[in-house]
Amino acid sequence: MPNLSSWSEEGKPERLLQRSIPKDDPEPKAISCYGLYLPELDGKTWLRFVDGRPVSSITTRFLSWCCEKLVVAGKRVLLLIWDNASWHVSREVRRWLGSHNRELKYSGRGVRIVSCFLPKQSPWLNAIELKWIHGKRKVVEPDRLLGAYELADRDCRVFGCPHYEHLSVPRKVV
Repeated sequence: MPNLSSWSEEGKPERLLQRSIPKDDPEPKAISCYGLYLPELDGKTWLRFVDGRPVSSITTRFLSWCCEKLVVAGKRVLLLIWDNASWHVSREVRRWLGSHNRELKYSGRGVRIVSCFLPKQSPWLNAIELKWIHGKRKVVEPDRLLGAYELADRDCRVFGCPHYEHLSVPRKVV
């Protein structure tokens, strides 16, 4: 839960309560968000949501999507600053990054990705973290639980970006 600072009539700040989702709620029980902060492109932030938790295969799909958009914007290199989350440092993601950059080297087309990992427990070194904190504070509501899609819509409005289709892990059908 984000820290919430507020003023109220009684002079006591509002407190957020952790609420439970009803079992029959059709919306996803969890939602994750990938974001790319682009100070070079007028400070834009691109968001993609995931119904569920972030995993390596979703991370590579997000990076691929970002590269496609960066090519259109005329960029050639993405300096990716991120923390040591398991879906960032996994073997699958490292292999994908290596393969992506090798393919780019031979074809000469696309966006090269340079990964820079932050030291552990130092989120303040990443420029997007401050944006996340302010974004969380702008979308929460202390009186009620927001649905996953309403929360995603609010986040997109706060960051001024379109609400793209959610990423998901393809299900294997047997």
